Amino acid sequence: MITRRALKLNWEGTNRILLAAVKKAEEIGVPMSIAVMDEATHLLGFARTDEGKPHNIKIAMAKARAAASNRKPTGKIGTMGNPLDDHMAIALPLAAGPEMYVTFAGGLPIVVEGYCVGGVGTSGGTGEQDLVVAQAGLDALACLVRDQDSRTKQG
Repeated sequence: MITRRALKLNWEGTNRILLAAVKKAEEIGVPMSIAVMDEATHLLGFARTDEGKPHNIKIAMAKARAAASNRKPTGKIGTMGNPLDDHMAIALPLAAGPEMYVTFAGGLPIVVEGYCVGGVGTSGGTGEQDLVVAQAGLDALACLVRDQDSRTKQG
């Protein structure tokens, strides 16, 4: 076979992620920037809550790009998921480009039916808060996928 199946995240899925992430950020009371990238690390959607800081925009985008590109959560890990020491945690983003790779929490890959279709990145809180907000977006997308699957099976 010379081709492979490729799923694409559309606006409905992107919007569902953003709305749920914004809702969670507001629930926890932390102003956030939230970015959704496709599997090729191109921006699909973005939201900044009230009082979100401008410098968090680029950080959220970098986290989303890194999660999509590596197909792994962002953090103090290498491209293979291996732990990084402090030196490598600085060197790797410098080598790859800080807009493409970060070594702190807040980016998660978006996986549908086993395929990475993008990444979501959040910035504005602690690493733990950023992860909670990103995960809320992914959870909302998972519900949407389940609802569509059940409608397809019924129809």
